Amino acid sequence: MAHGIQRKLALAMFIGMTAMGLAACEEEGPAEKAGENVDQAMDEAGENIDESMDKAGETVEEMGDSVEQAADEADSEY
Repeated sequence: MAHGIQRKLALAMFIGMTAMGLAACEEEGPAEKAGENVDQAMDEAGENIDESMDKAGETVEEMGDSVEQAADEADSEY
């Protein structure tokens, strides 16, 4: 009989601790807010890098077109 009481007590403690853990997850503390801020900053940095790379690619392509055009003009003069 004592074994059954211990089992029920252990189950009740487990359920209580699980409920407390879930309740604690709902509250957002400073560490969670800081983590979200870091995530957002990293996302924005990634977007800025992508935009910069796109612009750099366009610039290189334009430079290539200019060089090709200059070469064609120089070739047609000879």
